[in-house]
Amino acid sequence: MSRIASLQPLAASKFGFEQAAHLLNRAGFGGTRPQIEALQRMGLNRAVDYLVDYDRIDESDLPEPQCDPDIMRPPTAEERELQKQARTDEVIQDRLRAAQLFRQELDAKQMVELERWWLGRLIATPRPLQEKLTLLWHGHFASHYRAVGDSYLMLKQNQFFRTHAAGSFADLALGIVRDPAMIKFLNNNSNRKGRPNENLARELMELFTLGEGNYTEEDIKEGARALTGYTYQDNDFHFDKRAADMETKTILGQTGMWDGESFVRILLNRQDCPTFIAYKLYRHFVADIDDGFSDLAKSFITQLARLIWTMRYQLKPALKAMFRSQTFYDPAIMGNQIKSPAQLLVGTVRMLDMPVTDINLLGDAMNMMGQKLFNPPSVAGWYGGRSWINTSTLFVRQNLCTYLLTGKLPFRDGWSPDQIELDPSQFIEGLEHPTPGQIVDHLLGTFCAVKLSPERREPLVKFLADRANPTSRDALIGVMLLITAMPEYQLC
Repeated sequence: MSRIASLQPLAASKFGFEQAAHLLNRAGFGGTRPQIEALQRMGLNRAVDYLVDYDRIDESDLPEPQCDPDIMRPPTAEERELQKQARTDEVIQDRLRAAQLFRQELDAKQMVELERWWLGRLIATPRPLQEKLTLLWHGHFASHYRAVGDSYLMLKQNQFFRTHAAGSFADLALGIVRDPAMIKFLNNNSNRKGRPNENLARELMELFTLGEGNYTEEDIKEGARALTGYTYQDNDFHFDKRAADMETKTILGQTGMWDGESFVRILLNRQDCPTFIAYKLYRHFVADIDDGFSDLAKSFITQLARLIWTMRYQLKPALKAMFRSQTFYDPAIMGNQIKSPAQLLVGTVRMLDMPVTDINLLGDAMNMMGQKLFNPPSVAGWYGGRSWINTSTLFVRQNLCTYLLTGKLPFRDGWSPDQIELDPSQFIEGLEHPTPGQIVDHLLGTFCAVKLSPERREPLVKFLADRANPTSRDALIGVMLLITAMPEYQLC
């Protein structure tokens, strides 16, 4: 855990290669050695501005998602008439069920394509922080396709997160109660006057804004009343006045004719809210908190929360302060966060700087490692930290790296070669007459966020020293395989 709890910036003179690599890992997904060196040359302030002010970076080359918005459309007038007839006609019932099943299967296939599209975007984006924040908000305001059952609504939500990724948290909170995917996921379309559904109100307070214990059950009931009538029609938000409870409600001690928007604003005006968001930013970008808060972590989160509050929930100032802070570059923080499946997969591909030949295979690997895009495990999102690592996922993690380096996949009857041809000499460019020790240190600087002890480093040096030509393709691929198989490679 951090030994420093200061939001004060790191001295510019201390921003070296290791700090630039750390910044690119945490504020993005890592990258090549030239990209790290470019950030280092920018210096701390310009490097942070470059990553956070990503709107200045052109992304027009990225492919747009191909998505039919009408697969899961409402029934037509003709279909509604058939539904009436189906009450007494089993043939029509079977016909309607078959048509619905066909649309569901078609939509599920479209969802798979959208999942692959987002993974490809994570890999190719010139704005890594924007995608990393989109992934954060996807896990924070978590809904999943299994329950929503509409791929276009999931895409709309994803684009909403991306649009507001580093903007205003207030806009995110106000927008999520009008988001059709979230409304459907938490059944707020059945939240009506006299028959309130508490799901959205509860998660809005517990998981989205305040955190557990900062409200009462009565606040949830009253909040649910405020959200009555918040529903959707087809692909868009719709306010149903007939379903809305227009009477006064008392939420967190405030009484008024509150609707969903005013309910959210009451939550945003609580000091618990910026603290909860600061905690989420800390966990996502600074340190895992599997063993509880240290006093230093609490102090840093308090300072970050104060800045979020002062800046009226604008996130860019908080992100810049965090990425410049002494705490962020504390040696106890650097190289001490377990890589999520997205971080491991996307980071390795971006570091190797190779074209992706099989996005479907990479998507399947990410799913097996426990992170399926558009499908967090629950409304609480992905827990992260040590939950990413077990005997099953570690096996997939190591074999994924083997595939990315060699193009080979493990099968029951041995190894099957693919078409990947990596030129490893690019990773030792700039080394004249390199020794095994120099090669290892150079590769570790790019591949590994953790500084290895002499005892951990020595087997790597010996591996190269035992080769007739330590700079040959086989020797370099071999030592890169050893590095990516080390436990330290699972950290960033």
